Amino acid sequence: MPYINSWCRIRNHRIAVNDQTVWTAEETDLAAFLSGAYRHFDIGYPKFYKMDRLSQLGFLAAELLLKDRFDKEKYPAEALGLVLANAHSSLDTDARYQQTLAGIPSPALFVYTLPNIVIGEICIRHQFKGEQAFFIFETFDIPFLNDYIDQVLESGAAQAVLGGWVDVLQEDYDVCLYLVEHQPQPGSIIHNQQNIRDIYGSLDTGS
Repeated sequence: MPYINSWCRIRNHRIAVNDQTVWTAEETDLAAFLSGAYRHFDIGYPKFYKMDRLSQLGFLAAELLLKDRFDKEKYPAEALGLVLANAHSSLDTDARYQQTLAGIPSPALFVYTLPNIVIGEICIRHQFKGEQAFFIFETFDIPFLNDYIDQVLESGAAQAVLGGWVDVLQEDYDVCLYLVEHQPQPGSIIHNQQNIRDIYGSLDTGS
């Protein structure tokens, strides 16, 4: 039976890890919020500032949820998978890249005009080299992702999967990432649709 061993929510200038709010910012600007969180958690990964905002959000969530509750040394890199989804693909970056076409197109933005680049950034940082997929849905399709991740684990394509939702468009952003493994840890919850819904709704309840 798969278990969710760690999770992270980022929304409305708040970051929660395993249902505990770990960062709240007064900044209403997303760029300032992301920079503030990076400094607050002392991540020490300068490439963060070169990423687009979709990648920064996914990278930050992965960094925090994997920090203390994941021992990647237990697994070969090829057994670590990533399954993500969102609603707006890379449109946030596409629009900003389009604006540069009136002058000199920005190569730095162009490389992020695919939504799955966030997967690449997380894989580079954490050496995940297994199953990878990125899906586009109108809303967070919890049943689909729940079943897909279960199938990846049951098939043996991966032994641990980082999955969930990473979406941004202008100042509207929404992140819900979680780590699924076969073996539970203290505080783990079963990987099922209801528990994912509870995690996704956790910042709505003020926890």
